[in-house]
Amino acid sequence: MNRQEIDQLVKKMNVDTATGPVDARVQQIVVRLVSDLFQAIEDLDISQTELWKGLEYLTDAGQANELGLLAAGLGLEHYLDLRADEADAKAGITGGTPRTIEGPLYVAGAPESVGFARMDDGSESDKIDTLFIEGTVTDTEGRVIEGAKVEIWHANSLGNYSFFDKSQSDFNLRRTILSDNNGQYVAQTTMPVGYGCPPEGTTQALLNKLGRHGNRPSHVHYFVSAPGYRKLTTQFNIEGDQYLWDDFAFATREGLVAEAVDVTDEAEIARRGVDKAFKHITFNVELVKDQEAAPTTEIDRRRASA
Repeated sequence: MNRQEIDQLVKKMNVDTATGPVDARVQQIVVRLVSDLFQAIEDLDISQTELWKGLEYLTDAGQANELGLLAAGLGLEHYLDLRADEADAKAGITGGTPRTIEGPLYVAGAPESVGFARMDDGSESDKIDTLFIEGTVTDTEGRVIEGAKVEIWHANSLGNYSFFDKSQSDFNLRRTILSDNNGQYVAQTTMPVGYGCPPEGTTQALLNKLGRHGNRPSHVHYFVSAPGYRKLTTQFNIEGDQYLWDDFAFATREGLVAEAVDVTDEAEIARRGVDKAFKHITFNVELVKDQEAAPTTEIDRRRASA
């Protein structure tokens, strides 16, 4: 069929058959996606076996709860970020800390404190370096923002996240810190490590077909929000990781690379209340003031909640 015939067929099946109330937006999207799929079947001569194997793959990925991981691995989340950047630019919104992907591993409800939080439960303190992350939350003109909500989460030394990894304690390496009256936040935690997709999982199976690895560099995720400001979804990746600029999820962006500095000064070690040398990362955040009719930065998606 040519495209006109395909469009007529899809309309006949998915529009003309309506007998009750219609969600016009859902109908518009479904008609377009089905039409594009039919066109791809024509252009690529996709066989029935290939089509059903594709549907079986999506079923398996859903049952494995890996569709969020797949969206990152195929670049869908990064593409949405690029579209959001362009929408901001068209609306005259500039500046601020760059956005990047959320990923599928956020959990709502992390313990909340003001100014400082220890994120780890101590179970890995003898296995991996202690890390202090600190920074200041400001607006784009450098004015500090008190009470900004800084939500932070990252993986443990095995590349696993609490809640999804049942061997970890509740909310291990997950905290919400409200910036103090100087706009500052400090998190005591452990050094995150890079990790790969589950080697026997559905995402890695597809990446193998594409000749791609499924590895991420070491990184730390953030949500940062404050009344009157646009919510920021971001993360920093850590300098020196072999996958820093070869992230399978395409999340590394200019302005989001952090250096972990070794701190060996005895006085500073004592001031921090730890018993050994540690690593330190500075990650300052600039929030953009909200504007009337600006593109939203709030994304309605299903997220885990403990």
